[in-house]
Amino acid sequence: MGKVIVVALLGVMPLLTWGEGVLIRNVVIFDGKNPQLITGNVLIEDNIIRKVSVEPISVNEEIEIIDGRGKFLMPGLIDAHWHAYLAANTMVDLLTAHASYTQLRAGQEAGKTLLRGFTTIRDAGGPVFGLKRAIDEGTLPGPRIYPSGAIISETGGHGDFRMVYDIPQPFDCCGLTHTEKIGAALIADGVDAVTVAARNNLRLGASQIKLMAGGGVSSLYDQLEDVQYFEDELHAAVMAAEDAGTYVMVHVYVPEAIRRAIKAGVKSIEHGQLIDEPTMKLIAENGVWLSMQPFIGEGSNHYTTPDQQAKHELVVQGTDNAYRLAKKYGVKLAWGTDLLFSPANARNQNLNIVKMTRWFSNYEILKMITYDNACLLALSGRRNPYLGKLGVIEAGALADLIIVDGNALEDISLLAEPEKHLMLIMKNGKIYKNNLAN
Repeated sequence: MGKVIVVALLGVMPLLTWGEGVLIRNVVIFDGKNPQLITGNVLIEDNIIRKVSVEPISVNEEIEIIDGRGKFLMPGLIDAHWHAYLAANTMVDLLTAHASYTQLRAGQEAGKTLLRGFTTIRDAGGPVFGLKRAIDEGTLPGPRIYPSGAIISETGGHGDFRMVYDIPQPFDCCGLTHTEKIGAALIADGVDAVTVAARNNLRLGASQIKLMAGGGVSSLYDQLEDVQYFEDELHAAVMAAEDAGTYVMVHVYVPEAIRRAIKAGVKSIEHGQLIDEPTMKLIAENGVWLSMQPFIGEGSNHYTTPDQQAKHELVVQGTDNAYRLAKKYGVKLAWGTDLLFSPANARNQNLNIVKMTRWFSNYEILKMITYDNACLLALSGRRNPYLGKLGVIEAGALADLIIVDGNALEDISLLAEPEKHLMLIMKNGKIYKNNLAN
């Protein structure tokens, strides 16, 4: 049996399995795609699932054997709209604290994110290139990160967090603002500036490009209903992304801005809660992804000013209608959380899975947070930082797995308490939590 070494990093204790591989025996398997469960065994060698079988799998003595004790095995969770840096810090700290402090907070939160069962996240904007490298190299524990890099915003748009006394300057002209210096957001106006901003994010390692195409809740200078970026500006980012083999995702709520983004070639609409029926039909007809968040009830974002909270309430009121329309037209749906500016609220990431039962069956939710989200991430094409299949349990897929103490297909609320109900967490063939021996 392979050795198990316990390593403590920033308060997180991943268990790094050494040896020739791992055999997980006697588990009830949800493969990420199919509602039918099987009871069987899974063989992992290096970071790849080599075999899934209902029959016993014979292994040599170098293979570590884990008895799954009849518990529920499923792919690792995927959050398609997470902010690894912005969720770990308050807005005040992001604007005033030293970048080394806020990055350390992001590193700590990454470990917590992994222990909530999230083996992969698509980062929807922020300075996470260094964090991703540290995780990929094993310096820190954390999920796989599909980075967007700095959010690209127009002047006065949803990504403009400059002080009112800052004088707007042409992009890359006369000195960077604080948010640009730390890599959180870039203010780019006009086709040329947007092109440079998109290409620069790709240069730094972005797997997809993120633009603000409409007003937002937390921003200071816009209204929720605002349409942002002209079509030619959006199309410039789309061309830069497509030339690099990837795609553009946009923050947007209102129909007019969504229609403009689709016309420009955007492939992923983020949010969309104020959508109307003709625009939802347009999304479906064009095969565009809608990456939504269940912004209702406990575990959602909370804002400090009455104006921000009022905008948030408009989003909450539109959430039910948006999901209803998405189901009616069979839109390709992804799931994410978009928790921001509150380390205390980041722990509610899993709670936002359970909220989805208002609109979907447990099977539909489990498939969305594994296989479906993985299909969206795969749009990054040759910019995909992790070659191999995610979100599924099948031969040849990457070994990102969790074991739940109970059948999540019957009781999805088990996922809301990861400390209690997640018995094993494996990412890339490495075990970061194993309570099965207890």
